[in-house]
Amino acid sequence: MSTIELTKDNFDEVVSGNDFVLIDFWASWCGPCRQFGPVYDAASERHPDLVFAKVDTEAQQELAAAFEIRSIPTLMIVREKVAIFAQPGALPEAALEDVIGQARQLDMDEVRKSVAEQQQRSE
Repeated sequence: MSTIELTKDNFDEVVSGNDFVLIDFWASWCGPCRQFGPVYDAASERHPDLVFAKVDTEAQQELAAAFEIRSIPTLMIVREKVAIFAQPGALPEAALEDVIGQARQLDMDEVRKSVAEQQQRSE
């Protein structure tokens, strides 16, 4: 499966319309981003049931700012409209597969319960 280019115009639709979205925040001038790109693309082929998306931080500065992206590449995983993972740095293939596996195993009912408890505490 190929990756989807996310923009401010399609971001909400893609994230809301899919249960499991991996997002690579990147830029063409970024060396580590160029190294991570083929690893990310290969993972998208191995996991056709997941949505792999990319945000060009140069072209989509508003999106990058909204997610407070300070370092690229940054990988974010959104499951059922909840950001469950965000980490800067180019991951090697084995680490990316491990992160995907862990994200698949998360009990999203527990995640939502934890998010709700944190929101109550902060109010």
